[in-house]
Amino acid sequence: MMRAMKQDNVEAVLKQVREKNVKFIRLWFVDILGQLKSVAITDRELETAFREGMGFDGSSVEGFARIEESDLLAAPDPDTFAILPWRAGDQGAARMFCDILNPDGKPYPGDTRHVLKRNLAELAEKDMTFQVGPEVEFFYFKNDKVPETLDKGGYYDTVPLDEGSDLRRESVLNLEALGIPVEYSHHEVAPSQHEIDLRHQEALRMADSVITYKMTLKRVAKTAGVYASFMPKPIAGINGSGMHTHMSVFKGNQNLFFDGSNAYHLSETARQFLAGVLKFSPEITVVTNQWVNSYKRLVPGYEAPVYICWGRRNRSALVRVPMYKPGKEKATRLEARFPDPGCNPYLAFAALLAAGLEGIRQKLMPPDPIEMDVYSMSEEERVKNGVRSLPGSLIEALEIARGSAFLKKALGEHVFDKLAENKQIEWDRFRMHVTDFEVEEYLPIL
Repeated sequence: MMRAMKQDNVEAVLKQVREKNVKFIRLWFVDILGQLKSVAITDRELETAFREGMGFDGSSVEGFARIEESDLLAAPDPDTFAILPWRAGDQGAARMFCDILNPDGKPYPGDTRHVLKRNLAELAEKDMTFQVGPEVEFFYFKNDKVPETLDKGGYYDTVPLDEGSDLRRESVLNLEALGIPVEYSHHEVAPSQHEIDLRHQEALRMADSVITYKMTLKRVAKTAGVYASFMPKPIAGINGSGMHTHMSVFKGNQNLFFDGSNAYHLSETARQFLAGVLKFSPEITVVTNQWVNSYKRLVPGYEAPVYICWGRRNRSALVRVPMYKPGKEKATRLEARFPDPGCNPYLAFAALLAAGLEGIRQKLMPPDPIEMDVYSMSEEERVKNGVRSLPGSLIEALEIARGSAFLKKALGEHVFDKLAENKQIEWDRFRMHVTDFEVEEYLPIL
Protein backbone atom coordinates (compact mmCIF):
# COMPACT_ATOMS: atom_id res chain seq x y z
CA MET A 1 0.00 0.00 0.00
CA MET A 2 1.07 3.57 -0.57
CA ARG A 3 2.27 5.24 2.62
CA ALA A 4 -0.87 6.96 3.92
CA MET A 5 0.81 10.10 5.26
CA LYS A 6 2.28 10.74 1.81
CA GLN A 7 -0.87 10.02 -0.18
CA ASP A 8 -1.71 13.62 -1.10
CA ASN A 9 1.87 14.32 -2.10
CA VAL A 10 2.00 11.11 -4.12
CA GLU A 11 -1.09 12.11 -6.06
CA ALA A 12 0.37 15.59 -6.66
CA VAL A 13 3.54 14.06 -8.10
CA LEU A 14 1.63 11.66 -10.36
CA LYS A 15 -0.46 14.58 -11.64
CA GLN A 16 2.60 16.70 -12.36
CA VAL A 17 4.29 13.84 -14.20
CA ARG A 18 1.24 13.49 -16.45
CA GLU A 19 0.77 17.22 -17.05
CA LYS A 20 4.46 17.97 -17.67
CA ASN A 21 4.94 14.83 -19.78
CA VAL A 22 7.82 13.61 -17.62
CA LYS A 23 9.06 10.34 -19.11
CA PHE A 24 11.92 9.41 -16.78
CA ILE A 25 12.21 9.63 -13.01
CA ARG A 26 15.61 9.27 -11.42
CA LEU A 27 15.56 7.78 -7.96
CA TRP A 28 18.49 9.30 -6.07
CA PHE A 29 20.27 8.09 -2.95
CA VAL A 30 23.83 8.22 -1.66
CA ASP A 31 26.34 5.68 -0.44
CA ILE A 32 28.00 5.93 2.95
CA LEU A 33 30.50 8.50 1.63
CA GLY A 34 27.78 10.72 0.19
CA GLN A 35 28.43 9.79 -3.44
CA LEU A 36 25.26 10.10 -5.51
CA LYS A 37 23.67 6.93 -6.90
CA SER A 38 20.70 6.75 -9.23
CA VAL A 39 18.16 4.30 -10.61
CA ALA A 40 16.06 5.56 -13.53
CA ILE A 41 12.49 4.39 -14.07
CA THR A 42 9.88 5.39 -16.62
CA ASP A 43 6.63 7.13 -15.73
CA ARG A 44 4.79 3.78 -16.06
CA GLU A 45 6.67 2.40 -13.04
CA LEU A 46 6.16 5.40 -10.79
CA GLU A 47 3.02 4.22 -8.99
CA THR A 48 4.65 0.86 -8.30
CA ALA A 49 7.73 2.64 -6.96
CA PHE A 50 5.58 4.65 -4.55
CA ARG A 51 3.58 1.59 -3.52
CA GLU A 52 6.30 -1.03 -3.24
CA GLY A 53 9.68 0.67 -3.69
CA MET A 54 12.17 -0.33 -6.39
CA GLY A 55 14.44 -3.26 -5.64
CA PHE A 56 18.20 -3.02 -6.21
CA ASP A 57 21.42 -4.83 -5.32
CA GLY A 58 22.79 -3.17 -2.19
CA SER A 59 26.02 -5.18 -2.24
CA SER A 60 27.26 -2.99 -5.10
CA VAL A 61 26.93 0.23 -3.07
CA GLU A 62 29.75 1.33 -0.74
CA GLY A 63 28.84 0.77 2.90
CA PHE A 64 25.55 -0.98 2.14
CA ALA A 65 24.67 -4.65 2.39
CA ARG A 66 26.89 -7.72 2.11
CA ILE A 67 26.32 -10.09 -0.82
CA GLU A 68 24.31 -12.51 1.30
CA GLU A 69 21.89 -9.74 2.35
CA SER A 70 21.96 -7.61 -0.78
CA ASP A 71 18.28 -7.06 -1.63
CA LEU A 72 17.17 -3.54 -0.74
CA LEU A 73 14.35 -1.19 -1.73
CA ALA A 74 14.59 2.45 -2.86
CA ALA A 75 11.40 4.18 -1.68
CA PRO A 76 10.98 7.61 -3.33
CA ASP A 77 10.10 10.59 -1.14
CA PRO A 78 7.43 12.58 -3.03
CA ASP A 79 8.34 15.75 -1.10
CA THR A 80 11.63 15.82 -3.05
CA PHE A 81 10.15 15.63 -6.55
CA ALA A 82 11.69 18.15 -8.96
CA ILE A 83 11.97 18.29 -12.74
CA LEU A 84 15.59 18.45 -13.85
CA PRO A 85 16.02 21.77 -15.70
CA TRP A 86 18.57 20.26 -18.07
CA ARG A 87 16.02 17.56 -18.96
CA ALA A 88 12.88 19.74 -19.02
CA GLY A 89 10.44 19.81 -21.91
CA ASP A 90 8.69 17.01 -23.76
CA GLN A 91 9.60 13.58 -22.34
CA GLY A 92 11.73 15.22 -19.71
CA ALA A 93 13.20 13.82 -16.51
CA ALA A 94 12.71 14.45 -12.81
CA ARG A 95 14.41 13.31 -9.63
CA MET A 96 13.32 12.16 -6.21
CA PHE A 97 15.44 11.26 -3.22
CA CYS A 98 14.81 7.84 -1.74
CA ASP A 99 14.74 6.24 1.65
CA ILE A 100 16.47 2.87 1.60
CA LEU A 101 14.43 0.03 3.11
CA ASN A 102 14.92 -3.61 3.92
CA PRO A 103 12.64 -6.04 2.02
CA ASP A 104 10.29 -6.04 5.04
CA GLY A 105 9.80 -2.29 4.65
CA LYS A 106 11.80 -1.27 7.72
CA PRO A 107 14.50 1.45 7.39
CA TYR A 108 17.85 0.09 6.33
CA PRO A 109 20.45 1.01 8.99
CA GLY A 110 23.10 1.75 6.35
CA ASP A 111 21.01 4.54 4.82
CA THR A 112 22.71 7.80 5.85
CA ARG A 113 19.55 9.78 5.03
CA HIS A 114 17.82 7.68 7.67
CA VAL A 115 20.65 8.43 10.12
CA LEU A 116 19.88 12.14 9.83
CA LYS A 117 16.12 11.54 10.08
CA ARG A 118 16.64 9.49 13.24
CA ASN A 119 18.68 12.26 14.87
CA LEU A 120 16.12 14.87 13.84
CA ALA A 121 13.31 12.84 15.39
CA GLU A 122 14.30 13.96 18.91
CA LEU A 123 13.61 17.57 17.93
CA ALA A 124 10.46 16.69 15.99
CA GLU A 125 8.94 15.16 19.12
CA LYS A 126 9.16 18.64 20.68
CA ASP A 127 7.90 20.41 17.54
CA MET A 128 11.39 21.75 16.88
CA THR A 129 13.43 21.90 13.70
CA PHE A 130 17.17 22.04 13.01
CA GLN A 131 17.89 24.77 10.46
CA VAL A 132 21.17 24.79 8.54
CA GLY A 133 22.67 27.05 5.91
CA PRO A 134 25.95 25.86 4.36
CA GLU A 135 28.46 28.05 2.53
CA VAL A 136 29.72 25.57 -0.07
CA GLU A 137 33.07 26.48 -1.65
CA PHE A 138 34.46 24.86 -4.79
CA PHE A 139 36.93 25.27 -7.66
CA TYR A 140 36.54 25.40 -11.42
CA PHE A 141 39.38 23.61 -13.24
CA LYS A 142 40.08 22.99 -16.91
CA ASN A 143 39.67 19.24 -16.40
CA ASP A 144 39.56 16.53 -13.73
CA LYS A 145 43.15 15.39 -14.30
CA VAL A 146 45.20 18.45 -13.28
CA PRO A 147 44.00 21.32 -11.02
CA GLU A 148 44.63 24.01 -13.63
CA THR A 149 42.74 27.18 -12.70
CA LEU A 150 40.64 29.32 -15.03
CA ASP A 151 41.44 32.73 -13.53
CA LYS A 152 43.65 34.68 -11.15
CA GLY A 153 40.78 36.27 -9.26
CA GLY A 154 40.44 36.78 -5.53
CA TYR A 155 37.76 37.53 -2.95
CA TYR A 156 34.69 39.19 -4.52
CA ASP A 157 36.55 39.87 -7.79
CA THR A 158 34.52 40.35 -10.93
CA VAL A 159 35.27 40.21 -14.65
CA PRO A 160 37.81 39.94 -16.19
CA LEU A 161 39.33 38.21 -13.13
CA ASP A 162 36.22 36.13 -12.50
CA GLU A 163 36.02 33.60 -15.35
CA GLY A 164 33.44 31.55 -13.48
CA SER A 165 30.76 34.24 -13.14
CA ASP A 166 28.69 32.92 -16.05
CA LEU A 167 29.00 29.37 -14.72
CA ARG A 168 27.82 30.50 -11.30
CA ARG A 169 24.92 32.36 -12.88
CA GLU A 170 23.82 29.31 -14.84
CA SER A 171 24.18 27.13 -11.75
CA VAL A 172 22.06 29.50 -9.65
CA LEU A 173 19.33 29.51 -12.31
CA ASN A 174 19.33 25.70 -12.33
CA LEU A 175 19.24 25.47 -8.54
CA GLU A 176 16.34 27.93 -8.32
CA ALA A 177 14.49 25.92 -11.00
CA LEU A 178 14.93 22.87 -8.78
CA GLY A 179 13.31 24.70 -5.88
CA ILE A 180 16.56 25.35 -4.02
CA PRO A 181 16.74 29.00 -2.90
CA VAL A 182 20.15 30.65 -3.27
CA GLU A 183 21.21 33.48 -0.99
CA TYR A 184 24.21 34.82 -2.93
CA SER A 185 27.27 33.79 -4.95
CA HIS A 186 30.73 35.25 -5.48
CA HIS A 187 34.36 34.57 -6.32
CA GLU A 188 36.28 33.23 -3.33
CA VAL A 189 39.77 34.11 -2.08
CA ALA A 190 41.82 31.66 -4.17
CA PRO A 191 42.22 31.71 -7.97
CA SER A 192 39.29 29.95 -9.65
CA GLN A 193 37.62 29.34 -6.28
CA HIS A 194 33.94 30.16 -5.87
CA GLU A 195 31.05 30.04 -3.43
CA ILE A 196 27.29 29.74 -3.83
CA ASP A 197 25.41 29.97 -0.54
CA LEU A 198 22.05 28.30 -0.04
CA ARG A 199 19.34 29.95 2.04
CA HIS A 200 18.84 28.09 5.32
CA GLN A 201 16.40 25.18 5.35
CA GLU A 202 15.39 22.30 7.62
CA ALA A 203 18.39 19.95 7.82
CA LEU A 204 16.99 16.98 5.88
CA ARG A 205 15.91 19.18 2.99
CA MET A 206 19.25 20.95 3.09
CA ALA A 207 21.17 17.69 2.91
CA ASP A 208 19.12 16.76 -0.16
CA SER A 209 19.86 20.23 -1.53
CA VAL A 210 23.62 19.91 -0.99
CA ILE A 211 23.70 16.65 -2.95
CA THR A 212 21.64 18.31 -5.70
CA TYR A 213 23.93 21.35 -5.56
CA LYS A 214 27.03 19.27 -6.26
CA MET A 215 25.36 17.41 -9.11
CA THR A 216 24.04 20.63 -10.63
CA LEU A 217 27.35 22.50 -10.50
CA LYS A 218 29.23 19.57 -12.00
CA ARG A 219 26.63 19.26 -14.74
CA VAL A 220 26.75 22.97 -15.65
CA ALA A 221 30.55 22.93 -15.64
CA LYS A 222 30.74 19.82 -17.81
CA THR A 223 28.40 21.40 -20.37
CA ALA A 224 30.82 24.34 -20.53
CA GLY A 225 33.81 22.02 -20.98
CA VAL A 226 35.32 22.56 -17.51
CA TYR A 227 35.29 20.72 -14.19
CA ALA A 228 33.78 21.71 -10.82
CA SER A 229 35.64 20.23 -7.87
CA PHE A 230 34.64 19.95 -4.21
CA MET A 231 38.03 18.54 -3.19
CA PRO A 232 38.95 20.17 0.14
CA LYS A 233 42.55 21.06 -0.78
CA PRO A 234 43.26 20.60 -4.48
CA ILE A 235 46.25 23.01 -4.66
CA ALA A 236 49.04 23.40 -2.12
CA GLY A 237 49.84 26.88 -0.91
CA ILE A 238 46.40 28.44 -1.39
CA ASN A 239 43.12 28.26 0.50
CA GLY A 240 41.15 25.05 0.43
CA SER A 241 37.38 24.72 0.18
CA GLY A 242 35.21 24.60 3.28
CA MET A 243 31.53 24.14 3.95
CA HIS A 244 30.91 26.58 6.80
CA THR A 245 27.61 25.43 8.28
CA HIS A 246 25.27 27.91 9.97
CA MET A 247 23.02 26.24 12.55
CA SER A 248 19.98 27.19 14.63
CA VAL A 249 17.07 25.44 16.32
CA PHE A 250 13.52 26.72 15.86
CA LYS A 251 10.21 25.99 17.55
CA GLY A 252 7.61 27.19 15.10
CA ASN A 253 8.76 30.66 14.08
CA GLN A 254 10.78 31.21 17.25
CA ASN A 255 14.56 30.95 17.07
CA LEU A 256 15.55 29.17 20.29
CA PHE A 257 19.14 30.37 19.93
CA PHE A 258 18.28 34.06 20.48
CA ASP A 259 18.42 35.87 23.81
CA GLY A 260 18.54 39.65 23.77
CA SER A 261 19.91 39.86 27.33
CA ASN A 262 23.10 37.92 26.50
CA ALA A 263 26.18 39.81 25.30
CA TYR A 264 26.40 37.53 22.26
CA HIS A 265 22.60 37.35 21.93
CA LEU A 266 22.84 33.60 22.54
CA SER A 267 20.28 31.80 24.67
CA GLU A 268 21.26 29.17 27.22
CA THR A 269 20.13 26.56 24.70
CA ALA A 270 22.47 28.02 22.09
CA ARG A 271 25.40 28.17 24.51
CA GLN A 272 24.87 24.56 25.56
CA PHE A 273 24.59 23.52 21.90
CA LEU A 274 27.82 25.40 21.17
CA ALA A 275 29.58 23.72 24.08
CA GLY A 276 28.53 20.31 22.77
CA VAL A 277 29.90 21.02 19.29
CA LEU A 278 33.21 22.19 20.78
CA LYS A 279 33.50 19.19 23.13
CA PHE A 280 32.71 16.53 20.54
CA SER A 281 34.36 18.14 17.49
CA PRO A 282 37.43 15.83 17.59
CA GLU A 283 35.09 12.81 17.63
CA ILE A 284 32.98 13.95 14.67
CA THR A 285 35.80 15.26 12.47
CA VAL A 286 36.04 11.89 10.71
CA VAL A 287 32.49 12.61 9.50
CA THR A 288 32.70 16.34 8.74
CA ASN A 289 36.17 15.96 7.19
CA GLN A 290 36.20 12.42 5.88
CA TRP A 291 39.07 12.29 3.37
CA VAL A 292 42.86 12.07 3.64
CA ASN A 293 42.89 15.32 1.69
CA SER A 294 40.57 17.03 4.20
CA TYR A 295 43.47 17.39 6.64
CA LYS A 296 45.61 19.25 4.09
CA ARG A 297 43.02 22.03 4.44
CA LEU A 298 42.92 21.96 8.25
CA VAL A 299 46.29 23.65 8.73
CA PRO A 300 47.12 27.11 10.13
CA GLY A 301 47.25 30.13 7.85
CA TYR A 302 44.51 29.50 5.28
CA GLU A 303 41.35 30.61 7.15
CA ALA A 304 40.54 26.98 7.97
CA PRO A 305 40.03 26.21 11.68
CA VAL A 306 42.52 24.04 13.53
CA TYR A 307 42.02 25.05 17.14
CA ILE A 308 38.90 24.31 19.20
CA CYS A 309 37.53 27.63 20.37
CA TRP A 310 34.78 30.09 19.51
CA GLY A 311 34.37 33.80 18.93
CA ARG A 312 32.37 36.42 17.09
CA ARG A 313 34.68 38.25 14.70
CA ASN A 314 37.35 35.54 14.90
CA ARG A 315 37.50 33.61 11.64
CA SER A 316 40.30 31.40 12.97
CA ALA A 317 37.86 29.93 15.52
CA LEU A 318 36.25 26.54 15.10
CA VAL A 319 32.79 28.00 15.70
CA ARG A 320 31.90 31.62 15.00
CA VAL A 321 28.87 33.60 16.15
CA PRO A 322 27.92 36.00 13.34
CA MET A 323 27.20 39.57 14.43
CA TYR A 324 23.65 40.25 15.59
CA LYS A 325 21.62 42.78 13.63
CA PRO A 326 18.76 44.50 15.51
CA GLY A 327 15.41 43.13 14.42
CA LYS A 328 17.02 39.98 12.97
CA GLU A 329 16.44 37.63 15.89
CA LYS A 330 15.65 34.75 13.54
CA ALA A 331 19.15 35.08 12.06
CA THR A 332 20.92 34.31 15.36
CA ARG A 333 23.03 31.24 14.69
CA LEU A 334 26.26 29.34 15.18
CA GLU A 335 28.69 28.87 12.31
CA ALA A 336 30.71 25.64 12.36
CA ARG A 337 33.72 26.39 10.18
CA PHE A 338 35.44 23.01 10.10
CA PRO A 339 33.26 20.85 7.76
CA ASP A 340 34.34 20.63 4.12
CA PRO A 341 32.26 20.05 0.98
CA GLY A 342 33.63 16.54 0.49
CA CYS A 343 31.55 15.28 3.41
CA ASN A 344 28.35 13.28 3.32
CA PRO A 345 25.92 16.08 4.33
CA TYR A 346 23.44 13.66 5.93
CA LEU A 347 26.10 12.38 8.32
CA ALA A 348 27.72 15.79 8.84
CA PHE A 349 24.44 17.47 9.82
CA ALA A 350 23.51 14.47 11.99
CA ALA A 351 26.85 14.57 13.80
CA LEU A 352 26.71 18.35 14.39
CA LEU A 353 23.15 18.07 15.68
CA ALA A 354 23.94 15.12 17.91
CA ALA A 355 26.93 16.98 19.39
CA GLY A 356 24.80 20.06 20.08
CA LEU A 357 21.96 18.08 21.64
CA GLU A 358 24.42 16.22 23.85
CA GLY A 359 25.69 19.59 25.04
CA ILE A 360 22.11 20.52 25.96
CA ARG A 361 21.50 17.19 27.73
CA GLN A 362 24.71 17.54 29.74
CA LYS A 363 24.04 21.25 30.40
CA LEU A 364 27.54 22.08 29.19
CA MET A 365 28.73 25.66 28.97
CA PRO A 366 31.36 26.91 26.54
CA PRO A 367 34.62 28.50 27.69
CA ASP A 368 35.14 32.22 27.25
CA PRO A 369 35.28 33.32 23.60
CA ILE A 370 38.62 34.08 21.98
CA GLU A 371 38.70 37.08 19.68
CA MET A 372 42.40 37.19 18.80
CA ASP A 373 43.98 35.25 15.95
CA VAL A 374 44.54 31.79 17.42
CA TYR A 375 47.18 31.04 14.79
CA SER A 376 49.37 33.84 16.18
CA MET A 377 49.13 32.54 19.76
CA SER A 378 52.05 30.60 21.18
CA GLU A 379 51.58 27.03 22.28
CA GLU A 380 51.87 28.22 25.88
CA GLU A 381 49.07 30.76 25.32
CA ARG A 382 46.82 28.13 23.76
CA VAL A 383 47.39 25.76 26.68
CA LYS A 384 46.69 28.59 29.13
CA ASN A 385 43.39 29.31 27.35
CA GLY A 386 42.44 25.62 27.20
CA VAL A 387 42.52 25.57 23.40
CA ARG A 388 42.72 22.03 22.02
CA SER A 389 43.39 21.05 18.40
CA LEU A 390 41.39 19.11 15.85
CA PRO A 391 42.88 15.82 14.65
CA GLY A 392 45.80 16.43 12.31
CA SER A 393 45.24 13.51 9.94
CA LEU A 394 42.59 11.05 8.87
CA ILE A 395 44.11 8.24 10.92
CA GLU A 396 44.18 10.43 14.05
CA ALA A 397 40.54 11.38 13.48
CA LEU A 398 39.65 7.73 12.92
CA GLU A 399 41.38 6.60 16.11
CA ILE A 400 39.52 9.24 18.14
CA ALA A 401 36.23 8.29 16.50
CA ARG A 402 36.71 4.59 17.21
CA GLY A 403 36.80 5.38 20.93
CA SER A 404 33.65 7.50 20.79
CA ALA A 405 30.52 5.90 22.22
CA PHE A 406 28.77 9.18 21.45
CA LEU A 407 29.52 8.98 17.70
CA LYS A 408 28.59 5.31 17.51
CA LYS A 409 25.20 6.11 18.99
CA ALA A 410 24.68 9.08 16.65
CA LEU A 411 25.54 7.17 13.47
CA GLY A 412 24.26 3.75 14.45
CA GLU A 413 26.43 0.66 14.63
CA HIS A 414 26.18 -0.24 10.93
CA VAL A 415 27.23 3.15 9.57
CA PHE A 416 29.82 3.63 12.31
CA ASP A 417 31.52 0.31 11.55
CA LYS A 418 31.29 0.61 7.75
CA LEU A 419 32.65 4.17 7.77
CA ALA A 420 35.55 3.17 10.01
CA GLU A 421 36.31 0.22 7.75
CA ASN A 422 36.26 2.41 4.64
CA LYS A 423 38.46 5.11 6.19
CA GLN A 424 41.01 2.55 7.39
CA ILE A 425 41.29 1.20 3.84
CA GLU A 426 41.70 4.75 2.50
CA TRP A 427 44.45 5.51 5.01
CA ASP A 428 46.27 2.22 4.28
CA ARG A 429 46.20 3.01 0.54
CA PHE A 430 47.48 6.54 1.20
CA ARG A 431 50.39 5.52 3.40
CA MET A 432 51.58 2.99 0.81
CA HIS A 433 51.69 5.73 -1.84
CA VAL A 434 54.96 7.59 -2.48
CA THR A 435 54.23 11.25 -3.19
CA ASP A 436 56.07 13.67 -5.46
CA PHE A 437 57.05 15.61 -2.34
CA GLU A 438 58.86 12.58 -0.90
CA VAL A 439 60.72 11.92 -4.13
CA GLU A 440 61.78 15.56 -4.51
CA GLU A 441 62.69 15.95 -0.83
CA TYR A 442 64.44 12.68 -0.02
CA LEU A 443 65.73 11.06 -3.19
CA PRO A 444 68.62 13.54 -3.66
CA ILE A 445 69.89 13.09 -0.10
CA LEU A 446 69.07 9.50 0.83
